[in-house]
Amino acid sequence: MSNQPDQLYKIRHSAEHVLTQAMHNLYGKDKVIMAMGPAIDDGFYFDFDSKDGFSISDDNFKPIEKEMQKIINQNLPITRKEISVKEARELFADNPYKQEWLDEIESKNEPVSVYWTSDQFVDLCAGPHVDSTGEIKAFKLLSIAGAYWHGDEKNKMLTRVYGTAFDSKEALTDYLKRLEEAKKRDHRKLGKELDLFTFSPLIGSGLPLYTPKGASIRLRLNQYVEEVQSKLEFHQVWTPQIAKAELFKTSGHYDKYKNDMFQVISHHSDEEFYLKPMNCPQHTQIYSSKPRSYKDLPIRMTDFAMLYRDEKPGELNGLARVRSFSQDDCHIFCREDQVDFEVDQMLTMTKEIMDTFGLKYRYRLSTRDPKQPEKFLGDPAMWDKVEAWAVKIMERNNIEYYDGPGEAAFYAPKMDLMATDALGREWQLSTVQIDYVMPERFNLTYIDSDGKEKRPVMLHRAIVGSPERFMMILIEHFAGAFPLWLSPTQTVVIPISQDQTVASKLVTEKLKEAGIRAELWDQAESMQKRIRIAEKQKIPYMLIIGQKEAESGQVSVRARGQQDRGVMPVDEFIKNTNDRIHNKSIEI
Repeated sequence: MSNQPDQLYKIRHSAEHVLTQAMHNLYGKDKVIMAMGPAIDDGFYFDFDSKDGFSISDDNFKPIEKEMQKIINQNLPITRKEISVKEARELFADNPYKQEWLDEIESKNEPVSVYWTSDQFVDLCAGPHVDSTGEIKAFKLLSIAGAYWHGDEKNKMLTRVYGTAFDSKEALTDYLKRLEEAKKRDHRKLGKELDLFTFSPLIGSGLPLYTPKGASIRLRLNQYVEEVQSKLEFHQVWTPQIAKAELFKTSGHYDKYKNDMFQVISHHSDEEFYLKPMNCPQHTQIYSSKPRSYKDLPIRMTDFAMLYRDEKPGELNGLARVRSFSQDDCHIFCREDQVDFEVDQMLTMTKEIMDTFGLKYRYRLSTRDPKQPEKFLGDPAMWDKVEAWAVKIMERNNIEYYDGPGEAAFYAPKMDLMATDALGREWQLSTVQIDYVMPERFNLTYIDSDGKEKRPVMLHRAIVGSPERFMMILIEHFAGAFPLWLSPTQTVVIPISQDQTVASKLVTEKLKEAGIRAELWDQAESMQKRIRIAEKQKIPYMLIIGQKEAESGQVSVRARGQQDRGVMPVDEFIKNTNDRIHNKSIEI
């Protein structure tokens, strides 16, 4: 990786300190009580509590930004200092949030560091920061939101101020333009306009409901993945959505992941159950259900069953962060000498599917955090082996990658695909993992050619990951204008007047018989209004039928985006359209 992201992180983290200092200068630290304020992928935020009914709105941004600029212009030095827990408690004696952070730091026996901005402002912080405020060349406050302390709705609601910062005004201007475009593409807004999904307070937050159109897209994403993987002898299984706690105790999820799992209470049993957060533990039980020979391997299981994770309410976000979802999940049980071929095949399959959507990507090698070994299961020597193996695999496949320390699963390092959308944002999609821990914990075996028992290697793989989350990415990537093959409605037939209704019905039926998802739009509205509605719903094709078209058996073709394709025979349109559907063309 280049040093640029690290420098940008420092700039943004420092800008958050400048924001806090500016608010203290303007409103007083008795009213603005610091909670936390990290740098994030695209900027920074500051969470604060307040007293005496104090609050701010977007109207406060101009004076706050003016005060921030004043601090930046002074080019004040930002310096780090390590102090004792006792000193820190005295320094932040009136701040319960800092005291809570100090409790955590003390429990982990970690050093306490504070950052001073000259002698004017200090905050408890791990850093890093730039050397002085003058290094912040461009910044902007963006929005205000409510945020529960630690993202837990049981805690107090704080005020969160979002902002961003860059090392040049040009970079900031470009970002703000992309931000405006992102608002237009927001999947929550488009999902409602295109009638794809909804949420209900009676069902619960983070539990999406898919309309027929949304379900159509979700289904076709799964079908496409299944179409690709079934050709390579991947076989679907189906597993229950709940399992006994003992399963997750054996896998390690109970100890390492329990707080993110939903507990299920039985009125007729004292057994402890959980909704499954992933499929891998249950797949081990299919494997172990009968004796296995080296000749049986590899065994490739895929699973589209629903999964559930107890995400914090404050972190839920449309389809981007939900509590119920599925995965195009796969687990392969194989011999060690089969791993390279199987992983190469996974990577090739993933490339084919990413290319279909026109997504650019790179990989992240997600490894252990050496500072927190307690978070990971298994022998450190095994981890060393698999991490080095993953590097060789990616280099052999000419894959661009970067390191992601601490991003590994608790049982294995990961090769995570990071896709870039039309706005330049990165999203994690596919993952490949070489796992020695689960086979060991579940005592999985096979009889080798020498008659001895051996452990299989377990490979974990997802391609688009969660189809629901991938839907969100595609909605925003394509701005709701899905490729033809994925569009819930591919064509609408619009008679100019009631005189062409019969002819239009015949054309609609012919399209449906040819496998094209078509609708007859013969509402008692003007043709122009129906066309505007079709454009707004981002339907790929509108077939206009007037008297001439009705008499000649032709259609006037209008493509999404006000593209006039002219008049053509219905059969020609069907052939051209089905060719594009078959080829999964992005262009219409």
